[in-house]
Amino acid sequence: MELAQTWQSIGAVVIFAGVIFVLMAEWVHLTIAAFLGAMLLIFLNILTLTEAIDYIGQSYSTLALFFGVMVLVRAFEPTKIFEYLATKIVIWAGGQGRRLLLGIVGLTTLCTAFLPNATTVMLLAPLIPPIAQEIGVDFVPLLLLITFVANSGSLLTLVGDPVTFLVGDAINLSFTDYLIRLGGSGIVAIVTLIALLPWLFRRTWHKQLDNLDKLPHPQINHPRTLSMGIVIVTFVLVFFVIGEYLPVPIAPASVALMGAALALLLSHHSNIESVNQILSDVDWSTLIFFMSFFVLIGGLEKTGVIAQLSKLLAFGLDQNIILGSLALLFLIGFLSSVVPNIPLVVAMIPLLKQSIVNLGLAGPEILSPAFSGNLPSTVLPLFYAMMIGATLGGNGTLAGASANIVAAGISEQHDRRITFRRFLRYGIPVMVIQLITGSIYLFILILIKQG
Repeated sequence: MELAQTWQSIGAVVIFAGVIFVLMAEWVHLTIAAFLGAMLLIFLNILTLTEAIDYIGQSYSTLALFFGVMVLVRAFEPTKIFEYLATKIVIWAGGQGRRLLLGIVGLTTLCTAFLPNATTVMLLAPLIPPIAQEIGVDFVPLLLLITFVANSGSLLTLVGDPVTFLVGDAINLSFTDYLIRLGGSGIVAIVTLIALLPWLFRRTWHKQLDNLDKLPHPQINHPRTLSMGIVIVTFVLVFFVIGEYLPVPIAPASVALMGAALALLLSHHSNIESVNQILSDVDWSTLIFFMSFFVLIGGLEKTGVIAQLSKLLAFGLDQNIILGSLALLFLIGFLSSVVPNIPLVVAMIPLLKQSIVNLGLAGPEILSPAFSGNLPSTVLPLFYAMMIGATLGGNGTLAGASANIVAAGISEQHDRRITFRRFLRYGIPVMVIQLITGSIYLFILILIKQG
């Protein structure tokens, strides 16, 4: 029996490491790699199909949130609101490169505070190459800027990044509590990035823009439908904030699904686009990727690999929460620059929880997927460090975040390839300096809580 369990543990580790390696090497599409790895676990009987579905079900809130937001955003694409805003920013720049960069920062920050960072890049990045070519600007740095802002600004709210929501959901952190405690880390990250603009993007910063009179001027389509859409989006944002404080709490995932249902109803009633078309354009690839990775982590958990690794992590933390949190922030940050941050966090959450239990800082009840209480306040900085490190570390390399891959794909569609090396020239300075300012924010937050 022990021999069989040992081989199952080895199999789970080899499959998980193999998937990570394939993701880093970019040999096949990330969804194929994760899906194949999950199926291998089932095929080799390391997990049964029922167990795999159970592990997916434990993370239903994450999947529901992303599906709801994807549908909500896609339903309003026919209004051309995003094209309209992008053109207005270029006109607002008035021929000055620095104002163009600041306008992109502003628009992307607004979007990524409430939409997953990859979704923000999917919406805004395709608008940049045609406009940039019209005004004589290299669009690759602008795509990189959108990506950096999308990753950084996603720290502003709980739902801005898969990483923040995954960790927040694991520790039962409400939308409002996140705003109060960690929203400031997003502001610090954006301010840090703005301070780097004259150095990182100096050619565009000092450039005088030409041909503004040749810009296309897209008009907003279906203004009445857009007005109703704004009402729906406002409803979603309000209930993101107050939903969990109602007599009968409403989770962010439920709010997002309700918003999606209302958006589908509006699209159908206004006849701007068919429901089938909206649903066919949902990013099913990302959703399947998430589900597959939940199964991969389930394999590590069932075979006891996570329990063993947690002992090493517990030894490293050694009950010094301040030093442990700062060390974890940089460790996760640098790891997430080479390993996609979503699977890294999915793997680290149960590992960190088990380590906390091993240290005697919390009871074993926190390991249950059904746990709905609050973790001891003394251990929360460790999870805050994971959020900040994984989110900002995603800016480091092309493989660090799904938003980076999206931007690279859009650039390639316009015959400009963003190489790993070129991304590195911009990404490493951004990541290192943001991790430093993020660690300062976390250190001050811990001191305030202790005071």
